Amino acid sequence: MTRTTAIAALCLTLVAGAAYWLTSAPATSNDLPYGAVNAQEAGDVDTSSIVEMRLGNADAPVTVIEYASFTCPHCATFHADQFKQLKADYIDTDKINFIYRDVYFDRLGLWASMVARCGGEQKFFGLSSLIYEQQKEWIGSGDPVESANALRKIGKVAGLGEDQIEACLTDQDKAKALVAWYQQNAEEHDITSTPTIVINGEKHSNMAYDELKVIIDEALGEG
Repeated sequence: MTRTTAIAALCLTLVAGAAYWLTSAPATSNDLPYGAVNAQEAGDVDTSSIVEMRLGNADAPVTVIEYASFTCPHCATFHADQFKQLKADYIDTDKINFIYRDVYFDRLGLWASMVARCGGEQKFFGLSSLIYEQQKEWIGSGDPVESANALRKIGKVAGLGEDQIEACLTDQDKAKALVAWYQQNAEEHDITSTPTIVINGEKHSNMAYDELKVIIDEALGEG
């Protein structure tokens, strides 16, 4: 999807070097992490703790990277449609190496990512599915308190403990590392909209599954 001009401009500005505020409003009586990372500082932030969320065959000849935002409605549609077909045809059959990378257009997307990552690699894709499926409900009116509480509920449904969720949501160092990591990736692949698909280094915008399948098959030498 292509965001509004303002959002696209924001993304470009982040990479260019302007400050990006992670969060600014309390999600309960306590504030969630608050801080800023600009592109110049991103190179100085230690992102080694950030784990690539991947599925399929890490040694496959084709790597498909999806750049997506949890607050992007087109990304929710992609995960309800194209991703399920991609998983059945290429990921579960070990034909490709699939990597999911977060894009942060807003603080709600960052919070959702922090909850999705809270259960580690084993729970990430299950939590992500729940977050996308319930996107309209947890975003709601956009009120940060309501959204954060709704994300907490999703985490609990997925089996995360209350203390575990709070620790994840209030981890300021992780929040800064995630934003710096996102900025580095966004600059590398020139990410300005979501979902964006990168196949063996070549960037593609959102597309129907039949079109995506043709590109992957050609990369696999099956086209």
